[in-house]
Amino acid sequence: MMKKRAFITVPISMILIAVIVTSFFLLNIKPDTSKISQAQKLSEYSKPAVVRIIDYAIVDWNFYDYYTDVGLEVDAILQQLNYQTIVGGSGSGAIISPNGYVVTNAHVVETSQMEDVDIATAGLEQLAAIVAEYYQEDYSIAYEYLWTFLEYTTVTKVQKIVLPGGDILDGEVKSYGAPFNEGKDVAVLKIEGKNLPTLKLGDSETIEDQNNIWVIGYPGAADSELLSPDSALESSMNAGQITATSKSLQQGGSPVIQIDAAATHGNSGGPVINDKGDIIGLLTFGPEVQGFNFAVPVNTVKEFVNQAGAKNTRSSTDKLFKEGLELYWGGYYKDALEKFEAVARIYPNHSEVKQYITNSEKKVDDSKILWSEYRLLFYIIDGVAALIIIFLMIFTFVLKPKSAVAQAGSVENIPDLNGDGKIDMEDVLLALKKQQDEEKKKE
Repeated sequence: MMKKRAFITVPISMILIAVIVTSFFLLNIKPDTSKISQAQKLSEYSKPAVVRIIDYAIVDWNFYDYYTDVGLEVDAILQQLNYQTIVGGSGSGAIISPNGYVVTNAHVVETSQMEDVDIATAGLEQLAAIVAEYYQEDYSIAYEYLWTFLEYTTVTKVQKIVLPGGDILDGEVKSYGAPFNEGKDVAVLKIEGKNLPTLKLGDSETIEDQNNIWVIGYPGAADSELLSPDSALESSMNAGQITATSKSLQQGGSPVIQIDAAATHGNSGGPVINDKGDIIGLLTFGPEVQGFNFAVPVNTVKEFVNQAGAKNTRSSTDKLFKEGLELYWGGYYKDALEKFEAVARIYPNHSEVKQYITNSEKKVDDSKILWSEYRLLFYIIDGVAALIIIFLMIFTFVLKPKSAVAQAGSVENIPDLNGDGKIDMEDVLLALKKQQDEEKKKE
């Protein structure tokens, strides 16, 4: 009887075991992103957190020489400039916290930290260069002339942070070192925001010569009138290697890292990332010769992050967007679309997510099945299958079969009471009656 049971229950159990093994296999299938290069992955993960920083001051001037031929000509130049000069420039930076802390170079935001009179002096130098070029005159003569007949009235400082998604926000300096020729070239800014894309601060103590690195920022050399305005919102990423880890500045002895990635003005303050996407430094300066650029080590940056009271944490935006990218690259367009739409809900102005939503919608009919989305259903099925297997094994190998007369006594002990040469139901009935009579005698 046990063999007959096993003939049925064992195959059923094997089928159920195959179901459990198959579900385990399906649940552990992960998107295959091997066809996507490391550089592309780093670019897509990192660029949403890299910002453009514009830090400048507007100097308004009064001019007093209206009675000479030179004065009239200079006044005409000033009219074209609306009697203003702009001091400052732009650089790059990286968001390191979901609530809007940004790291960059001190020299990128130097103008907003200067005294008004120093800014006006810089503005006067600009005008002197323009007038000297116009007249083909010595710069010092043009400067002395303007010094005599010009007076600044107001200095208006402006600091704007341009996010890759197009938002232009006011920035506020929370901690400040010094320009690279004076000290540690680091500044930490604050903008208003939540769920912002971020980059992780790494550890510059772990870097070594010839490590691969990438520089991300907004190089001024990439700006062109031939490009659309939207192009100004897209950062550039250049690959390179660390070529020296123990350089230091002559002024103050601050450490710097030498790299060979191509970079120009405008890249200043931009993150230098490693192959994990962690910031290992901020590009600070260079002679704009290929192979000779320098970065402030990230451990120096951390000093100013701590001074500012900032916390380097990742946002929900980062997690959802990265998950969406991996699903998209693996061909799971339907599931990627859900992640991208979640990003758009918590951070609508994400620079990349709208295009990925559009692309995912176009490809959704070709989407693979992401079995891990059915994890709960698989768990229920596997649990039921396991219980059935346990029951079948107990039923087959533990429970012993009982005959119809087992409740009345042992079949082997029933004799041929009617003498017909066989044991049948008549013998059973006679045995039961005999047993009943014996019990009555005992009473």
